[in-house]
Amino acid sequence: MPDPNRPVMEFLLTRRSRPSKTLTAPAPTRDELMPILTAAARSPDHGKLEPWRFIVLQPTAMARLADFAATRAEALGIAPEQLAKTQASWRAAPLAVAVIAAPKPSEKIPEIEQLYSAGAVCLALLNAAHAAGWGANWLSGWPAHDRTFVEQGLGLAPTEKVAGIIHIGTETSTPPERPRPDLDAITEWVEA
Repeated sequence: MPDPNRPVMEFLLTRRSRPSKTLTAPAPTRDELMPILTAAARSPDHGKLEPWRFIVLQPTAMARLADFAATRAEALGIAPEQLAKTQASWRAAPLAVAVIAAPKPSEKIPEIEQLYSAGAVCLALLNAAHAAGWGANWLSGWPAHDRTFVEQGLGLAPTEKVAGIIHIGTETSTPPERPRPDLDAITEWVEA
């Protein structure tokens, strides 16, 4: 049997996202954020393609995007309560990192695997932020899927997508535990 790293396993078994509305300043500084981004970038990337990139959104950018969401909501017919929830999430956290899926042409690595890699980066970023002592939450919402919002608001190329937006800050409260998946219901054991 391998020698387990019990503190890491305990961390993974008990980690909890912090709702963005419970995050406040301070947020990590650039120097504090770099090890978190470095840890996230160690995710499997299938052929060393690095099919993702980061956009660090600071408070002014978050406010600009909240305002732009209002413009896009009107154009798309988004309900006012849905817009309010979206804007609150953009304004709540003092910092967010948008993980951008940026697939690269490859004969060996299908685009879907590159997108999965970007998802792995999101989880690694979330866990690294928590491990560094910050509160964090992985959110996306309708703006992340609106081409006009992501291209004009975030500067994405037509081939890029938002894999996730990780909101990071100082947690103000510990959320209660929530129900977890029933492993017996979602696990199949195959012997032959």
